[in-house]
Amino acid sequence: MSAADPTIGVVVLTQGTRPDELRRGLQRLLDQSGVHLDVVVVGNGWDPATLPDGLPDVTRPLALSENLGIPAGRNAGVAAVSGEFLFFLDDDASLASRTFLADAVALIRADPSLGLIQPRVVDPSGTASPRRWIPRIRKGDPTHSSPVFSCWEGAVLLPRAVFDEAGGWGGPYFYAHEGIELAWRVWDTGRRAWYAGELVAHHPVIQQTRHAYYYRLNARNRVWLARRNLPLPLIPLYVGAWTAIQALRFARRPAGLRAWLGGWMEGWRVDPGGRRQLSWRTVARMTAAGRPPIV
Repeated sequence: MSAADPTIGVVVLTQGTRPDELRRGLQRLLDQSGVHLDVVVVGNGWDPATLPDGLPDVTRPLALSENLGIPAGRNAGVAAVSGEFLFFLDDDASLASRTFLADAVALIRADPSLGLIQPRVVDPSGTASPRRWIPRIRKGDPTHSSPVFSCWEGAVLLPRAVFDEAGGWGGPYFYAHEGIELAWRVWDTGRRAWYAGELVAHHPVIQQTRHAYYYRLNARNRVWLARRNLPLPLIPLYVGAWTAIQALRFARRPAGLRAWLGGWMEGWRVDPGGRRQLSWRTVARMTAAGRPPIV
């Protein structure tokens, strides 16, 4: 490493339930070349210092006394690290290449219009990756890079200045849709969120459990996403579009409908924790790039 290598503050979020995966992710992280890292392991309602065999010497634990939720947990870690860039890594994800972080930074330095990088996500066992890991409507070739309007949050890099300008992760969400808001707000800084098909992060394919809690937060946070970010005329269009899409899904598979409706009503009834409206210029840029914020 040299003094010219980029500095990256890394926030690894965990609840301590996957110690083997956490160790693997940290080791792949610490094997990175061409970068200076400042790493904090955030225990969301858990003390990382209790990890058997301890943490690598160059990482620091940050124990949160309670589970603050995924976005607020990540935000807590940001205050504990320094660096020109920020990288967020979940405890069951890992980096496929020793130059992953240097390559991601190089993309942003080569094109300052980029404000956020999400890599292609691959299960290292060879299991086919779910389509949801490609954050665009027309999925296409997973190796194809493109602008995006949401992100898979398990491995994300962005300049710290952009993260600060965007307002960080949306803490009130607790779980679900915080990656959409962060991408939207990156666009609102005048930059673009980018899916980099040439960069690879590893993550196991896990069958998502669709329980009442999932359906409730999914619906509540869709409404909150609109209320927190969209110009007033677009709020009913966005919520209406997603309500229609969910109605079609529940017509085929009604399980979870009651919980989803409860979350939908909660989204209107409960304060979403602040509002920061996207500019109409941002709406126009997103529309020109292929995704108007109404669906």
